[in-house]
Amino acid sequence: MKWRNKLFILARSEWVKELTSFLKDEFFIEFSDIPEKAVEKVLNNPPELLLIEEALSPEMAKNLVLAFKKDLHLTFLPILLIVSQQELNKDWEKLPVDDFVLEKANPEEIKSRLKLALVRVKCSADANPLTGLPGNTSILRTIQEKIDRKEKVAVAYVDIDQFKPFNDRYGFARGDEILRALARILSNVLGLKCREEGFVGHIGGDDFVFICPEDLVEEVCQEIIEEYERILPNFIDPEDLERGYFIARTRQGKIEKIPFPSLSIAVVPLRGGRFKHYGEVSAVASELKKIVKAKKGSNYLIDRRKN
Repeated sequence: MKWRNKLFILARSEWVKELTSFLKDEFFIEFSDIPEKAVEKVLNNPPELLLIEEALSPEMAKNLVLAFKKDLHLTFLPILLIVSQQELNKDWEKLPVDDFVLEKANPEEIKSRLKLALVRVKCSADANPLTGLPGNTSILRTIQEKIDRKEKVAVAYVDIDQFKPFNDRYGFARGDEILRALARILSNVLGLKCREEGFVGHIGGDDFVFICPEDLVEEVCQEIIEEYERILPNFIDPEDLERGYFIARTRQGKIEKIPFPSLSIAVVPLRGGRFKHYGEVSAVASELKKIVKAKKGSNYLIDRRKN
């Protein structure tokens, strides 16, 4: 089943109603010509996109746009305004829509504008502020799309072991440097090995995800670990490098020898339609993580079970 973003349309014109038939393959559409009803539905169950016909009532349309943009829950809701050619000369700063479409424009153009507005807001709202990589919403959506299309890919969950004690020893600034470095490694390796077939996301903290063709995943994991181990000494003080570990104090006040941060990669192939929902993929990855994190140093583990 294809993932369809929800599009809410507030309009009255017959041509807009006809437009919905063209858009329904791309979007899950809710339609209303009653502003009060539209407000209630948008607030109670926000869509991914909102299309408002200005001709319904210019003042009402403006007030709705301003109200929705001030609502913290709807800050990133893309709003597009249907306008006439004669009404294009506006003070757009006072009408903060994300885009506009002309009345009776080509349906393909309208569909493209809607999709572009969605892409723009996803990039700005979902991106991790530290690494700039796609965040949780994009990660879950991408995994579900791969499942729905039955693509022969593998989803790999990456995290850094001993990251918290490293932060305690070296400070958050040094920890952030490692996270940014890992993000670059993941992006570079996936870009070189998989090109447009690769995906990299940042769940948050020291947790990352990448997706690549299943037949490349082992090679990708090996290169990621190799690159990470190569750059890691740049983030460790010379005296700790000489010792081969760093010293940290536990919450109980006990002094411990802590190994340097290492990578654990849990790989879940999506082969054979074995999954229906992204949550199932995450559950299997959690099982694998327990095993791979118990090993010393940087390691990866691929789920080779068929069921």
